Amino acid sequence: MAKLRIALALAATLVLPGVLVGAAQAAPADEVTAAAMPAGSPAAVNGQLRVCGVKLCNQYGKVIQLRGMSTHGIQWYSKCIKTASLDALADDWKADVLRISMYIQDDGYESNPRKFTDMVHGYIEEATKRGMYALVDWHQLDPGDPNHNTSHAKKFFKEIANRHKNKTNIIYDIANEPNEVSWSRVKSYAEQVIPVIRAEDSDSLVLVGTHGWSTFGHSDGKDPQEVVKNKVSAQNIMYTFHFYAADHGSDYLNVLSKVSDQVPVFVTEFGTQEASGDGPNDFTQSQKYIDLMNSKKISWVNWNFSDDKRSGAVFKQGTCSGSSFAGTGKLKPAGVWIRDRVRTADDFPTS
Repeated sequence: MAKLRIALALAATLVLPGVLVGAAQAAPADEVTAAAMPAGSPAAVNGQLRVCGVKLCNQYGKVIQLRGMSTHGIQWYSKCIKTASLDALADDWKADVLRISMYIQDDGYESNPRKFTDMVHGYIEEATKRGMYALVDWHQLDPGDPNHNTSHAKKFFKEIANRHKNKTNIIYDIANEPNEVSWSRVKSYAEQVIPVIRAEDSDSLVLVGTHGWSTFGHSDGKDPQEVVKNKVSAQNIMYTFHFYAADHGSDYLNVLSKVSDQVPVFVTEFGTQEASGDGPNDFTQSQKYIDLMNSKKISWVNWNFSDDKRSGAVFKQGTCSGSSFAGTGKLKPAGVWIRDRVRTADDFPTS
């Protein structure tokens, strides 16, 4: 998982209107309303998301499954998230959701909160313009206890929720991969941060990372029923699960299958390779996960939409310096495989 990923701190220039990277303070992006979303686009059709039982439902109460991609860390790979690549993600890949991966440490948010908050504002607007859901990922990783960053999280999510509360395409992911921490500590953090969001935005979907690197504790040898029996006290929330198919076999698959029948689950990160985000792809095991998620309507996001050298980055190295992103010519094998599965999205019911 992200635990093993080695940070590549690359200098990158963000090419998004209204967002200036590298300055001490960036100008806020122009506000894009939900009404401006392209007709027929995923977020325009589905509108405000609701948890119904253990499933995700659209504005009409119909169970849906979202499929999309995660950025790499925006402090390193912002050059991969620009007009041409986002157009390809929305129009060629036909993605429903863009996960905006903002690291907190590792030269991320805590190094310049103003800059990174404004970058996220900009990405939200760009996703909205294209009718995709914007999944705001608070990518805490090390330290693994999210309580280390509680004050930062409250400040960040208060501003994000206040600015975008009138949008219907915002998803808040408040803790990426809690690790080396108990579920009770993660739950305590969630019950501090969620009210801050709800004070500004009363109805958008909130995602809560689970312990053991978002495996419901399984990676730490804990019983996933800890979460099921001690749920976060909040409404319209889902719990996150992560997997990397070359390392996470049938035992992880079985955990996902069982807990998703008990609580609402959103797979906010997965890869077809090893937990490092690198190494050989295991498409056979990956397809087992895809089949399970499709059968249970579990929404998912793949790691990652960049040209990092690792096998888990969908683009070949050097792609993000150019302007060609559509089709399969610039994709690594994992990119070709996952693009095909993002493109086979459901026909969403409209009433």
